Amino acid sequence: MMALVAHFDLELHQMDVKIAFLNGDLFEDVYMDQPDGFIESGKRHMVCKLRKSIYGLKQASRQWYLKFDNIVTSLGFKENVVDQCIYLKANGRKFIILILYVDDILLANNDVDFLCDTKQMLTAHFDMKDLGNASFILGIEIHRDTTREILGLSQKGYIERVLDRFNMKSCKPCTTPIQKGEKLSKSQCPKDDDETAKMEKVPFTSAVGNLMYA
Repeated sequence: MMALVAHFDLELHQMDVKIAFLNGDLFEDVYMDQPDGFIESGKRHMVCKLRKSIYGLKQASRQWYLKFDNIVTSLGFKENVVDQCIYLKANGRKFIILILYVDDILLANNDVDFLCDTKQMLTAHFDMKDLGNASFILGIEIHRDTTREILGLSQKGYIERVLDRFNMKSCKPCTTPIQKGEKLSKSQCPKDDDETAKMEKVPFTSAVGNLMYA
């Protein structure tokens, strides 16, 4: 979508759905213990029956998506057959693309009035926060220069947070994390309980996960 925005010089705005998972409807009976501080006197043995989805339910994200999909398709949006979190709505030469990622929404559009109408319709159904021109999504910074027809994406902020988390902000950069031709062997593994305990404090898998996300 970013490529389309840059190529056709589209508006790119962002919205956030507040407490998204609380919008989901439940189609089965779900019960929960009375929460601390809200236990009704004389009825401690009883439980609560949920009328709506809440955070912590296994089906919470699914029910939120079904609710959102039902409403936006009723507003004239058509779901993408390949990626079900992408929607398109067209009216003559006007069109708008909507992308949903959990509770983050990106809107790409070629008509400001059409964009405003869409925002109003979404706000009428959900508690929304209008973030205006998109500048940051999923840890990725969006840099826009319409005069030069440039749209850039950067993970600089995310990478700096990762370096800070693993105490690597003062490290020297290199093209690869290990020398070419380096041989790894079992002799480099911990040889006793003390070395094993020391290695367990090294958050290797967390670091790899952070690097893979980037």
